[in-house]
Amino acid sequence: MAERLPPKQRTKISRQVMPEQDASVRAHNFHEVNLGFDRALAEKEAQRCLACADPKCVHGCPVGVKVREVVDLVLVGDYLRAAAKLREDNVLPSVTGRVCPQENQCEGSCILGKRFAPLAIGHIERFVADYERRTGQVGLPKRAPATGKKVAIVGSGPAGLSCAGDLVQKGHDVTVFEALHEIGGVLVYGIPEFRLPKEIVRDEVENLHRMGVEFQTNVVIGQTVTVDELLLQEGYDAVFIATGAGLPRFMNIPGEHLGGVYSANEFLTRVNLMKAHDPEHYDSPVYDCRDRDVVVIGGGNTAMDAVRSALRLGAKNAFVIYRRSETEMPARAEEVHHAKDEGVQFLNLHYPVEFLGNDDGYLTGAKLTQMELGEPDDTGRRRPIPIVDSEFVMPIDMAVIAIGTGANPLVQSTTPDVKTNRWGYILADEETMRTTKRGVFAGGDIVSGSATVILAMGSGRKAALSVHEFLASGNW
Repeated sequence: MAERLPPKQRTKISRQVMPEQDASVRAHNFHEVNLGFDRALAEKEAQRCLACADPKCVHGCPVGVKVREVVDLVLVGDYLRAAAKLREDNVLPSVTGRVCPQENQCEGSCILGKRFAPLAIGHIERFVADYERRTGQVGLPKRAPATGKKVAIVGSGPAGLSCAGDLVQKGHDVTVFEALHEIGGVLVYGIPEFRLPKEIVRDEVENLHRMGVEFQTNVVIGQTVTVDELLLQEGYDAVFIATGAGLPRFMNIPGEHLGGVYSANEFLTRVNLMKAHDPEHYDSPVYDCRDRDVVVIGGGNTAMDAVRSALRLGAKNAFVIYRRSETEMPARAEEVHHAKDEGVQFLNLHYPVEFLGNDDGYLTGAKLTQMELGEPDDTGRRRPIPIVDSEFVMPIDMAVIAIGTGANPLVQSTTPDVKTNRWGYILADEETMRTTKRGVFAGGDIVSGSATVILAMGSGRKAALSVHEFLASGNW
């Protein structure tokens, strides 16, 4: 148990550093990079909290975690109650403590951060959730009396799981439908083991199952069964569409058809979900990276996941090619830092204009052009402009395209009264998450486009509240 220090003493404590695997070791394995706080580190970091009367960190959290209350419980050593407090608002604390971009959300709103390093809220969250997991004493929220209402959730990513957790607590019967063979969506197919061990995801899914959520895998809504059939034939009173934005986006340049060119979605799905990273136990086909030169095109977290995975699969050289400077990179600073430490090479202000291949149809190189930055575009980042006569050929053996994703049209194509925008994303009210079809809600990346895990979870919580109000009142 630690006593809260006077404010001036709290600010004299440095932010505690997350222990991690040595870079020279972890670059060759898929074990988790960050090792987590122990009790001493967690309590010392908790001492830094200023105990604000109006905690801005709570407002910065898309799911509204009561950060100060969690920290107070850590200070008195009551980690299980702290975990239970977390779960009141966040059904995936072990996940978000690892992959949430806290620096832009809760920690970005931390008052301490105005003059010092912000409170390491994500590290504390992970410590508390991991402590709970190790004890096996998971403080699951109580479930309200059964309402007799049935809700179908399409997609088992963070938005779907968050919505399911909130709705089952309100007494509704909730079934989550997943097209793939494992629950978790992007958490299992998109994020590598070294950032988010799949055992963590499975444990959190099991916790939801214990709360009463039912799961059905290998069900492709829009093909196996339609949204209309769920509502009219299967007896569901509401449907929440949370199918994500998993449609690969390509560059539309010559040579993308060559062997050795992947979309990031395919590459990461093969490595993560199909276990290509574990060739001793799984025979999942993936292009052999060993002793090859691999490039990943893009500057987001997905690009970092892909290039760091290629390195661990034995790449001789692993490059990130990004058309802007590092300042404009959307990837988390921690992921870029980890990638550099592991030996990833960054070729910023460059962009491929053509992939080159041999007579057998396999990739042998990329024709790159150098870029310079002009005026900001509609994203607020400076627009990349090609430099005339700057092209050159870079010999490579494999390329992964990680420039973003689009909306998978399957559900929308079989539910024409659910309206979409010109990019194929479902139109839903920002607050209620209601679509243009009665009883159908949508949220997460299928509405917003590619975003973060925690923003998708926040969307799922909004949808759960709105679904509950609809089921209680019948009003649309």
